[in-house]
Amino acid sequence: MKFVLISPKNRTAWNFRGDLIKDIIAMGNEVIVTGPNDIDVEKIEALGARFVRIPMEKTGVNALSDLKYINALKKLFKAEKPDITFGYTIKPVIYGAIAAKLAKVKRRYSMIAGAGYVFVAKTAKAKVIRMIVKTLYRIGFACAHKVVFMNPDDMNDFVSQRLLKKEKCCMVNGSGVNMERFAREELPKEPVFFMLSRALRCKGVAEYLEAAQIVHDKYPDVRIMFLGEIDESMQDSLKQQEVQKYIDSGAIEYYPEHPDVRVYYRQCSVFVLPSHREGIPRTVQEAMAMGRPVIVTDAPGCRETVKDGETGFLVPVEDPQALADTMCRFIEEPELISKFGHAGYEYCKEKFDVRKVNKALLTHLDMIETEE
Repeated sequence: MKFVLISPKNRTAWNFRGDLIKDIIAMGNEVIVTGPNDIDVEKIEALGARFVRIPMEKTGVNALSDLKYINALKKLFKAEKPDITFGYTIKPVIYGAIAAKLAKVKRRYSMIAGAGYVFVAKTAKAKVIRMIVKTLYRIGFACAHKVVFMNPDDMNDFVSQRLLKKEKCCMVNGSGVNMERFAREELPKEPVFFMLSRALRCKGVAEYLEAAQIVHDKYPDVRIMFLGEIDESMQDSLKQQEVQKYIDSGAIEYYPEHPDVRVYYRQCSVFVLPSHREGIPRTVQEAMAMGRPVIVTDAPGCRETVKDGETGFLVPVEDPQALADTMCRFIEEPELISKFGHAGYEYCKEKFDVRKVNKALLTHLDMIETEE
């Protein structure tokens, strides 16, 4: 069969879907990956896939640009005649499914990897965009045969808002994590905290920085790391100066993007993600695979990754004091780190191993038969 993966960003294709691409090719199928530019094309081709550049404006609602994107996808599908198309994130999900139906592709699938910023943000602009996106989702979902979700909250919300019918829905445990690549590592001798995320408010970065300052004031020698791009062009991004004051106070060690995040997981003993909403966060899975306990918010997508009080702790959303108190608990009860880290590793192996996740996904895509 010929399989087209409709990607919003080249890095996500090889980083989040790389194992899936290799599994599909290993089954004897051809994989084509679409992406918006020529960045990291060699990494996609190294997986065995063929890459086709389809320009796309990732953010914003520009009718002319989006129509061009639909037409470019439709032209590709008509030329390649794929058996299956599979899109993830908003525009590939909506416009990919529309283009595939127009091109008469027989099997059209979509994945909701998280409700996204537009469903979390509370600004007036976000509310207007949300109404537009909901309408577009209804159209896109009507063109898809099946929609894959990563957590029950997202699925139930989309169904209750009548964006699609429940019969079209199925679920997998996130993107999965390659537990050979993110292998378990020895913990550092002293407590070290780490957050990995773009510097977005919806990811809980502001709360992490405030909590870091609270912890630093009480335990000034404890390392608290933050790695993530600060992109002020994004509406939800923190400004450089907002992050800088915590760097200057010594509350955090800041690092920009890095090609191999395992370098930082190895240095930490506790991973923190106080996000407001996720699909199923891959970073949490990576941290658990490497034997780290986690602190996450009791929010959709996040709560699915943790057994509270066994593999880590859940904290309230947008509550930096509660987050700081929980971080301090790991400092004051360091024996919990290795105990929770081991339990988290076992939980990750059971639930989030990429081989198990991909097998479930390929079953939903009707590419392998369900085991009796």
